[in-house]
Amino acid sequence: MANQSEFDTLALRTGIHRSQFGEHSEAMYLTSSFVFQNAAQAAARFTGGEEGNIYSRFTNPTVSAFQERLAALEGAETCVATASGMSAILALAMALLKAGDHVLCSASVFGSTVQLFSNIMGRFGVETTFVAGASVAAWEGALRGNTRLMFVETPSNPLTEIADIAALAAVAKRAGALLAVDNCFCTPALQQPLQLGADLVIHSATKYLDGQGRVLGGAVLGRRGPEMDGVYGFLRTAGPSLSPFNAWVLLKGLETLRLRMDAQSHAALQLAQWLERHPGIERVYYPGLSSHPQYELAKKQQRLGGAVVSFEVKGGREAAWRVVDATRMISITANLGDTKSTITHPATTTHGRISADARKAAGINEGLLRVAVGLEALSDIQADLERGLK
Repeated sequence: MANQSEFDTLALRTGIHRSQFGEHSEAMYLTSSFVFQNAAQAAARFTGGEEGNIYSRFTNPTVSAFQERLAALEGAETCVATASGMSAILALAMALLKAGDHVLCSASVFGSTVQLFSNIMGRFGVETTFVAGASVAAWEGALRGNTRLMFVETPSNPLTEIADIAALAAVAKRAGALLAVDNCFCTPALQQPLQLGADLVIHSATKYLDGQGRVLGGAVLGRRGPEMDGVYGFLRTAGPSLSPFNAWVLLKGLETLRLRMDAQSHAALQLAQWLERHPGIERVYYPGLSSHPQYELAKKQQRLGGAVVSFEVKGGREAAWRVVDATRMISITANLGDTKSTITHPATTTHGRISADARKAAGINEGLLRVAVGLEALSDIQADLERGLK
C-alpha cells in the first residue's frame, strides 16, 4: 500500500488535464458529444484507431479524470466508472458471465447484490451459490467446474464480516475463476484488494468516495485485459454511464478521502467500544474490536476498522425501532458513507426484499441496527443513541 503522503498527493493531483484556459480546479465537461476535425478523424475515433472523446455515454474528459484518479488510489491499471454501485456490479456480471456459468458469492452482501445475482442473473441462466464469506473452506467446497466468478464484500454489509482476500484469491486462481471484491466500506484509503491478489474491485462511489451524500456513482477496477475490456464494452453499448457532473463531484470527494476515513474510523472505534459496554446491547460488530471474530485478519489487511458499526439491541425489532425513532440528530436513512451519521434497521430496509431464510443465513436479526459514523462530535452521537437505548 502506498504511504500516506503518496496517497494524499494522488488524491489531489491525479487526473488533472488542464484546458487552454489553465484552470486550477478540474474542469466540468457538460456535453453529450464531441466535434471531430474531419470525417477521417471521426472514422478513426469510432474504430479505435485514434484515442479521443466521441460521446459522453462512454467517453468524457471529466469522467476520465475520475477514473484515472480512482485507479491511481486503488493501484489499478484501469477503471470503468458507472452510474451507481449496483450498475457497476451489473456491468461486471454482464461482461464476464454467460448462461451456464456459476458464481460463488458471500452470503453477507448488500441485499440488492443478492437480488441481482439470484434473481436477475438467474433469469439469464447464471446460477449463484451463497457461502459463508469468512470461511475459505466453504468457498473451496462450493466450487464447480463452471465457477467463473467469486464475489465478496469485505467488510460486509451490515455485519462487517471480514474475508481473507489473499486466501480467496489463491482459491480463485487454482479454480480458474476471477475474484471480485466490493471495497465500498474501506475504500482504497484503508484497503487495496488488488494488492492482496484480487482480480477486480467494485465501488459504490455514492458512499465514501463522495463522502457527503450528494451524487450516485460506481466503478469497476482491475488490470488491463479482456475482463476490463468487456466491462467497458458493456458500458459503451448498454449505457449505465456516470454523468460528468457526478464525476466532478466525486473527484472533489476523493481529495479528502483519507482525512475523512481516518477521522470517521477513529470515531467508530470509540463508539463501538462504548456500545460494547452498554447494558442494552446484545452484541457489537466492528472489525476494530478485539471481540470481532476476524479481528486479527482485519488488522492484517485493513489500515483501520472503517466507519460502520452494527449492533444488536436487546428486545428485537421493537427495541431496535425505539432506538431509531428516538434519534434527533442521526439521520434515519439507508445510505452510508456520509459526513453526517446515519442509522438504519437492515432487516426492514437494505435487506428487507430478500427472504427471511436468506436474512437468517446472513445473520440479519430483527434487533440489528447499523450506524455509519460521521464527523459530528462523538458525545453527541452517543447521546442520540442513548435516548432510545435507555
